[in-house]
Amino acid sequence: MPFDPEEYLGEILGQPATKGFDPGARDYLCPFIDARCTKRSTSLGRVPYPVCSIRRNIRGKPSRVCVCPKRFYSVDFLTDVVDHCWPGEPPANPEIAPEVKMTGFGNVDFVIADIGQEGAIREFLSVELQAIDITGSVMPAYEALRADMVMEARPTYGLNWSNVYKRYITQLIRKGYFHHHWGTKIVAVMQDVVYDYICNWAEFMRSDDVKGSTVNIIFMAYRYEDDPNSSGAPKLVLDTIEGTSHANLQQAVLYKEAPSRDAFCQQIKRALHRSNDLIQSFEQ
Repeated sequence: MPFDPEEYLGEILGQPATKGFDPGARDYLCPFIDARCTKRSTSLGRVPYPVCSIRRNIRGKPSRVCVCPKRFYSVDFLTDVVDHCWPGEPPANPEIAPEVKMTGFGNVDFVIADIGQEGAIREFLSVELQAIDITGSVMPAYEALRADMVMEARPTYGLNWSNVYKRYITQLIRKGYFHHHWGTKIVAVMQDVVYDYICNWAEFMRSDDVKGSTVNIIFMAYRYEDDPNSSGAPKLVLDTIEGTSHANLQQAVLYKEAPSRDAFCQQIKRALHRSNDLIQSFEQ
């Protein structure tokens, strides 16, 4: 049974994934950063791997899922941050600092700072972009798409949801704690399907009053929407702006409802059974 790569890939270089499309003919130019695509795959070496989004069923609904943070550059998310998240009066002289790093803190993608006289920073907000990683690979679909062919086997791939809470949420709690002590906030920019997953997984307290003093972590989620003015290419539209505190998020993560003790005991028995089988195989 043949498999159509267009059913698994969403966008290539910001364009709808269609068979026969050759990103090399465009020198892998990413329209969102106006430069050569920075995404890479170990199997391609230095050649870009310009997959912006993939197709995946999310809770039974076909969805386009962003897998490259540069995709958010198609919207003016920094202006959205100022308009919707800046506490108090709008900044008088906002400037944007990319890739701010510090030992003991890590790094953030952007900081929007309100600069006063003699370069003093009066107020600032940090901004982080978050796409989701793929488990497995859509490389067979990408190669078939470029070759204008179908695949003989379905590509094996998924979404790395575990990495969202094992790495990203843990870092966000930590950075939210620092921003709380600095008297400011950090804004997490992501797609709606990722934010929905976080909300369903952690069930933390959320607030629409993102400018309030009790909020130090703000989630700003965008959704894909068809854009009839762009030859079938979708656009990102601001969907949700909600806030929480590092303490609320941490509590929701650490104190989730415990699974059944009996179910865990069954897992212990299965592990013991596997171990005993392995020992017996060595003895034979």
